Amino acid sequence: MKKIIHFLTFLLVLFSIQIFSQSHDNNELQKMADDDQNARKSDQINWKILSREDSLRRERIFILLKEDKIKTAKDHFNCGIVFQHGGDTISSGMAVKSFEKALKMDPSLNRWWYAAAVDRDLMYKKKPQIYGTQFIKDKTTNAKWARYKLDSSKITDEQRKYYGVETLKEQEQKEREMNQISLNDAYSSEKSIDGLINLINTEHRKGALSSYNTSENQINSFGYRLVSENKINDALKIFKLNTQLYPDAWNTYDSYGETLLKKGQKKEALENYKKSLKLNPENENAKKILTESK
Repeated sequence: MKKIIHFLTFLLVLFSIQIFSQSHDNNELQKMADDDQNARKSDQINWKILSREDSLRRERIFILLKEDKIKTAKDHFNCGIVFQHGGDTISSGMAVKSFEKALKMDPSLNRWWYAAAVDRDLMYKKKPQIYGTQFIKDKTTNAKWARYKLDSSKITDEQRKYYGVETLKEQEQKEREMNQISLNDAYSSEKSIDGLINLINTEHRKGALSSYNTSENQINSFGYRLVSENKINDALKIFKLNTQLYPDAWNTYDSYGETLLKKGQKKEALENYKKSLKLNPENENAKKILTESK
């Protein structure tokens, strides 16, 4: 009887090891995907060198595929990240297949990548994109950012939202903002936070005719830039301005509250978190902060 139990235990351990090995993400693939993304964060990119590095990564993935070392959803997802920068229809097609397989195995992964891969694959095949993720800037667009040609009949806005893509109307707004002057550039010219705030107010009143990007997200991002530079007082002015310009946006109050806490202004911070939670009852960060403050 003991021998049977020991044998069954051995089989259970062996089965567990096999399951673990099958579900263990490939660290080499993860590093390749990370390298792909990090290489594109540099302000000064040597595209000749990067193109060569991209090519080597793709060649390595084909070897891993032959060796059957791409197993998990994350493995396939990382393959898609590498293949999407191939610049040809073979690579773009592999990116689509990789993301598609990854999402079938794990639907919780970021779906936007699949939509972007589909659009890029269509673009490389000289066909209209269907989601609306791809923007170009060349002589055909008069050196301005423009959404690549789109067949809007294939996908609904609900489907776009499911894949984390902007609606058609939001894409039009995005295109406009991409061609506006950023607040980082405006700040470099103004050289003072008060001067920048005056500029934002003036340009915001112009609406679609503004030359500057004064969107909620742009203001919020600039506020966090100031936080990263430890300019907390200036950041507070920017976040407060954002709540005034966009009083119905829950994230403006969340960011303002977060920065007030950094400054030690707890009472005012909690008031802003309450406003944020009222506008978005699903704001887990606000829930956590308010619960901990009791």
